[in-house]
Amino acid sequence: MPSTSPRVLAVIPPMTQLNTPYPSTAYLTGFLRSRGIEAQQVDLALALVLELFSPAGITQLHDTVLALPDAKRTPQTAWFAAEFSSIAAATPRAIAFLQGRDPTVAHRINTRAFLPEGKRFETLEAYVDEDGGDPLAWAFGALGLQDRARHLATLFLNDLADVLRDALDARFEFVRYAESLAAAQAHFDPLADALAAPPNLVDDTLRRLTLEALEQHEPDVVLLSVPFPGSVYAALRIAQTIKAARPEVVCVLGGGYVNTELRELAEPRLFDFVDYVTLDAGERPLLALLEHMSGKRSKTRLVRTFWRDGADVKYTNFVEPDIPFDDVGTPTWDGLPLDRYLSLLDMLNPMNRLWSDGRWNKLTVAHGCYWKKCSFCDVSLNYISRYEAASAEVLVDRIEAIVKETGQTGFHFVDEAAPPKALKALAEELIRRGVAISWWGNIRFEKTFTPELAQLLADSGCIAISGGLEVASDRLLKLMKKGVSIEQVARVTKAFSDAGVLVHAYLMYGFPTQTTQDTVDALEYVRQLFESGCIHSGFFHRFACTVHSPVGLNPAEYGVTLQPLPEGRFAKNDIAFIDPTPTDHDGLGQGLKKGLYNFMHGIGVDSDIRSWFPVRVPKTTVPRHFVERALTTTR
Repeated sequence: MPSTSPRVLAVIPPMTQLNTPYPSTAYLTGFLRSRGIEAQQVDLALALVLELFSPAGITQLHDTVLALPDAKRTPQTAWFAAEFSSIAAATPRAIAFLQGRDPTVAHRINTRAFLPEGKRFETLEAYVDEDGGDPLAWAFGALGLQDRARHLATLFLNDLADVLRDALDARFEFVRYAESLAAAQAHFDPLADALAAPPNLVDDTLRRLTLEALEQHEPDVVLLSVPFPGSVYAALRIAQTIKAARPEVVCVLGGGYVNTELRELAEPRLFDFVDYVTLDAGERPLLALLEHMSGKRSKTRLVRTFWRDGADVKYTNFVEPDIPFDDVGTPTWDGLPLDRYLSLLDMLNPMNRLWSDGRWNKLTVAHGCYWKKCSFCDVSLNYISRYEAASAEVLVDRIEAIVKETGQTGFHFVDEAAPPKALKALAEELIRRGVAISWWGNIRFEKTFTPELAQLLADSGCIAISGGLEVASDRLLKLMKKGVSIEQVARVTKAFSDAGVLVHAYLMYGFPTQTTQDTVDALEYVRQLFESGCIHSGFFHRFACTVHSPVGLNPAEYGVTLQPLPEGRFAKNDIAFIDPTPTDHDGLGQGLKKGLYNFMHGIGVDSDIRSWFPVRVPKTTVPRHFVERALTTTR
């Protein structure tokens, strides 16, 4: 590509993560630069939060709170008004502490007299022991000074977010910002109405930050990466600002949300804000689009791209091979303020904290999933179905380049399920070169992960792994084509645990045909896995059927009937279904989550499993020592 090719600015819109950059812009910026294209990146999600909680932002929020009519005042806004002087003084210190720039303030934060405490701190009362001792001692112990302070500072920021939500924008969240406007929305009307409404302080702040980024980088093309429904509204606010200020700038929308929910896009109003919408891996569509803008390619040769032609939405997919995974280049974080991210500690779940605490370099071991059979997963889509791995030599080259650039040796491998063969080769190459990193990622609990391989991965720097135990029922695991058994999961997780690796289990309830007995037995299996030291944390979530999953595509095979989707021209993803199995998943879900939470903290691990459920349930049918026997059985 000649030097006259369009200048590109890749944008992370609010809201994604605050502890580390979402990786999509790093991938695309690195790839485009490898092709000689001038590309920059900016994180407006982080910039927005830092601006809202800056001294000027806090003062503006205070003015807004004072102007609220009595009918709109809440306990949180009243707390903010009453404690404003202390809040204004403490907020810069709390931000600096969470950024790692002022670690010694942890001592003052831990006194519980430095940070004004709103309703978020009420959760700590549940942890006070009978003697009135330290409510966080169970979580952080006597020496957890920094962690304890980080949790308290995070609660303080959450209090401020609650005030902002009550006083300014009821949709505001640190992650799921205005999510309901975009998630599985068949119609564009909610987004259109919100974007047409008068801007509030959050909108005005985002507009100013957008204009500053335009002035600094002078782009010809802006890439808006929207991984989640909670980043769509803000992305379109950014695009709205760009179109008003510099209509000649081309705006392109892509990312995980687009790839799952907008595959049948027919809504022309979206193109009042953006010029193009691209699907799946962005490298090839972007090259084609940039060539089109340079006059080297017609619109009929665009790749996986939606665009508007008058009142109609067109989709063009000139078939070309995707860029090989070995050739996508090394992600770069150049241009992102790595020293300004906030290391939060919100949830005390040990695996969940890895998502929000610490600055992780996000990297992909392989594109797609090597298994691609699980019936709850979007296996029909490109990001799952197109599996392609890079060599260990290429991966370690990328790792070394990223460490050199960022100075950070922590890596989160963001694969749907990192393949064991690739991880083994990667571990051996890291050890051979003497590259010392810490890494974690997601795997399938398959038998290939022997104790020997688990130890090798630990020796290479693996600190944590997560994997799907899902429904914890051999019958349902077979129905969902998971390809694992509970005995196998027990052995694999114990192998990692014995190697000193933190093990997290993704768990599911409400899968088609799941009975009350299945659910009770699932919690018993989980209890035994904790009891035997196989897993350290877990999370139960309710099964959701998507139109791209095997359940959504072939519901009869799973004993369910799909509900008709509402007609519309915008998003399409989640789909309701009727399961004739008479199971109270709502009531059972409370028991699953309560039991799991206590098991993670070593409470009630030896109790009768029925005691956790708020509804009457049958006795478990799982043998008392099932997991213990599985661990002693010859593999």
